[in-house]
Amino acid sequence: MCFLGVAGRVLEREHLFRGSALNAMDAKGRLSVPSFIRQKIERRSDEKVLVLGLHDSLPCIVGYDTNYSGELWAESERKRLAEEERDPFAHLAREIGSFGSAMDVPYDPSGRIIMPGRLKKRAEIDELAMFVGMGGTFIIWNPHKALESGVPQLRDLAADLLEERGVA
Repeated sequence: MCFLGVAGRVLEREHLFRGSALNAMDAKGRLSVPSFIRQKIERRSDEKVLVLGLHDSLPCIVGYDTNYSGELWAESERKRLAEEERDPFAHLAREIGSFGSAMDVPYDPSGRIIMPGRLKKRAEIDELAMFVGMGGTFIIWNPHKALESGVPQLRDLAADLLEERGVA
């Protein structure tokens, strides 16, 4: 089964990020990337690299594979052309958000990354990182911040994952 992705790209079901996990991050920012994320990255790209950036409206990190960057740019360009006459600068905020804050973060053979300090600080991720599949992308939250979100499903997911780990 196929699904329409960004810029009209069709994503096969096996390429969609599905699932969630709560992983510990050490004092040096080392963090294990869940296998459900790594498997999709490796299916969608030839590189063992996550592209991580700040979400444009939520206090979390958004991630995807390197090939998805091209799709984001194509979608941004489509929007820029549609907005150009009304607001010639509207695309700047979108492109800075999508590309200016994005970083290529490779993972080692055991699936660990070093979380970039700027992203870690902005998303307020410290000891625990909650990964959530979002189809074409995934998000990484501080689970305690997710508990404060206005999204009931996200709050419930964070509460469940924290309870499973035995964290209050």
